[in-house]
Amino acid sequence: MIAVGQKLPNATLNEFFNEESEGCSLGPNAFEVEKLVAGKKIVIFALPGAFTPTCSAKHVPGYVEHCDAIKAKGVDEIWCISVNDPFVMGAWGRDQKVGKKIRMMADGSADFTKKLGLELDLTARGFGVRSDRYAMIVEDGVVKSLDREAPGKFEVSDAASILKKL
Repeated sequence: MIAVGQKLPNATLNEFFNEESEGCSLGPNAFEVEKLVAGKKIVIFALPGAFTPTCSAKHVPGYVEHCDAIKAKGVDEIWCISVNDPFVMGAWGRDQKVGKKIRMMADGSADFTKKLGLELDLTARGFGVRSDRYAMIVEDGVVKSLDREAPGKFEVSDAASILKKL
């Protein structure tokens, strides 16, 4: 598992755009993690799946609520990562009304999640490989803080906990 002080592995994440913008087309767009994190301070939180109860009722809404306070601490971006496809992540972002506050990043094949060593195998429950629930603070690609939830818990990866660490 990745540890504090280590550099994030490179992988491709996808983000769904509802509008065309410079360099980004309508629909899914692929990004290399290494390029996205260069020179930035980013809060990354990950969760098992879009539209799931805790994720939709608490995890994402907390980051939407605390976005301004988190960014006031020098954070350039907030990412939500889940092992879902970019269409699902885009729809979930619209449902959660994240707007431009949170980048809803899809790790459809769990490539990034596996490279981090933060996968959660829910195959026996019919969900396949997912991401564990965690939050990290990353500066210029290096992990400065990492909080991984115990199974079935939601105590250390929430927005209020990350805000205290910033």
